[in-house]
Amino acid sequence: MNRIDELFNKKAGNILSVYFTAGYPALDSTVEIIRELASEGTDMIEIGVPFSDPVADGPVIQKSNDTALKKGMSLRLLFDQLKDIRKETDIPLLLMSYINPVLRFGIEKFCKKCEETGIDGVILPDLTPEIYKASYLGLFKEHNIYNVLLISKGTSAARIREIDGLSRGFIYMVSSSSTTGIKRNFSANQKEYFLKVKKMNLRNPALIGFGISDNETYLKACKYGAGAIIGSAFIKALGEGEGGKNTVRDFIKKIR
Repeated sequence: MNRIDELFNKKAGNILSVYFTAGYPALDSTVEIIRELASEGTDMIEIGVPFSDPVADGPVIQKSNDTALKKGMSLRLLFDQLKDIRKETDIPLLLMSYINPVLRFGIEKFCKKCEETGIDGVILPDLTPEIYKASYLGLFKEHNIYNVLLISKGTSAARIREIDGLSRGFIYMVSSSSTTGIKRNFSANQKEYFLKVKKMNLRNPALIGFGISDNETYLKACKYGAGAIIGSAFIKALGEGEGGKNTVRDFIKKIR
């Protein structure tokens, strides 16, 4: 069974998934950050593959991408860093990237490396459900890699149902149509959207991302979804604290 399914079978709510950029703040910090997040009780980890044009990301994540790329991070190096990660932890791991770096690497090779490394899923924001279904669904299934699809406030009910039928693991519920970043509250329109999706009783659980930054927004996200995804706030903390055990521990304590 995929580790993402195992997680949701054991825990129905209050899931905390944390995103960070591979190679940030240091080129060799990736495994240490995973190790510390897992030890502090994080439920799932999303590892960002640095890209030169991360269109869905705000300034904090864009800056971390630029830094990691300048230090020499690449998809090839990331897989090499993660080759022994399953000797250390069973926490669900996902890679978040854009489709171009994956295609340059070779998508069949990418899926094989994910399976060999123990990656449970991927998030590719610019891979449309139509192209995924027509070209890559069989390949992902062959290697037991879950492709997590996104929905937003502008996604119609019919489209959400279609995405739910195509999804495995969970659905990434984008809290706003803007880029990622730190926000302090949810608007009435956002709460209405969350409630609408919750009432649809989808087959897959939904995690809310974009704008989750502290205990208050985390708890509010958990009220409407199965949990929350935190990225920019954690990366900001890593940059300010230079990574390490205390930085991760203090950040997770502030969220939970």
